[in-house]
Amino acid sequence: MSRICEVTGKKGMVGNRVSHSNRKKKVRLLPNLHQKKFFIPEEERWVSLRVSSQGLRTIDKKGIRAVAAELGI
Repeated sequence: MSRICEVTGKKGMVGNRVSHSNRKKKVRLLPNLHQKKFFIPEEERWVSLRVSSQGLRTIDKKGIRAVAAELGI
């Protein structure tokens, strides 16, 4: 399963970890993902999403019904 937020589309980046002596080492910077279940009361069912912390804030702001409509769930 890929590490992509289903709400915001955030995914990993590639960067450098730089030591004190200025040596560079490649590192993958992954998003903060959570596996969450949300209840949609209009349809009386649970929806499981893999969302980032920013995606959780979006769902709190807009509501799960609006976000589910945007995703086509």
